[in-house]
Amino acid sequence: MDTQSPRKAYPAIDPYHTGRLAVGEGHELYYELCGNPDGKPVVFLHGGPGSGSSPQHRRLFDPARYRIILFDQRGCGRSTPLGSLESNTTWHLVSDLEILRKKLGIDRWVLFGGSWGATLALAYAETYPDNVSAMILRGVFSGRPAELAWFYETGANRLFPDQWESFLAQVPRSEQDDIIGAYRRRLIDPDRAVRAAAAASWTQWESATVMLRSGAVPRSAPSVSDTTIAFARIENHYFYHGLWLEDGQLIGNAARLSNIPGVIVQGRYDIVTPAITSWQLAEVWTKADYRMVEGAGHAFAEPGILQELLTATDRFAGN
Repeated sequence: MDTQSPRKAYPAIDPYHTGRLAVGEGHELYYELCGNPDGKPVVFLHGGPGSGSSPQHRRLFDPARYRIILFDQRGCGRSTPLGSLESNTTWHLVSDLEILRKKLGIDRWVLFGGSWGATLALAYAETYPDNVSAMILRGVFSGRPAELAWFYETGANRLFPDQWESFLAQVPRSEQDDIIGAYRRRLIDPDRAVRAAAAASWTQWESATVMLRSGAVPRSAPSVSDTTIAFARIENHYFYHGLWLEDGQLIGNAARLSNIPGVIVQGRYDIVTPAITSWQLAEVWTKADYRMVEGAGHAFAEPGILQELLTATDRFAGN
């Protein structure tokens, strides 16, 4: 009998270099380099939009074999100005990635992204396919209106009616036919207290759905950080504007990935980004190895998903 325990992430490491990169329009990005300076370049694209990178993301890659690049996208994490929605679109972030690649003197790099990070990876790779050596995507979100409608209109609410009721309760019934728009009005309100209340509710709805088994979801903390407000503002801003993508654009242009090898990791019971999107992507992007993880939801830290992600990063670590 095979009694091998699931793999754990690589040990915690510290960056060997951190920096700030001015990308225009007043935005300055935080970035860090970890692992082997002579290793294979891999860039981690965090989710949200607006969540920022964290030390645990460094642990998805073998530090002896990878040059690990993490950065915080416009307006979030340690990038400045925090929470700014000005000049903050999908295509600004694609441009930022290219500026960062050139800044670091990288010819081609591996893209690693989950959820919104997968969206950004697809947008970048379809724009600059020659600059991508491989892609590892998890819980693919392609930004189609139907995907947003599933999570913010009808779909996920049928599985989490209790949490959805709390989410709806933050806005008057007269505004509940457009939840994203209703929350936008509150997240850009000049009163910080209004923004904070909306941000707490927005993030709680998402937190309630990311894990297959999350247990009781804690109620919002009495105080809401500026980082949490920035996350909610940016994510809502992107969704309100349809991520500046045409309906079906990223799946429709996936043939541009034909020379890029990759792995798609998908939780069978992912409520945030249901499997149909990654499945449709894999039908076009035929060089991708599709890995459906049974008994898993959306979060990368779920054991089965983490196992597949570590296997994937090990696979592409060689030169």
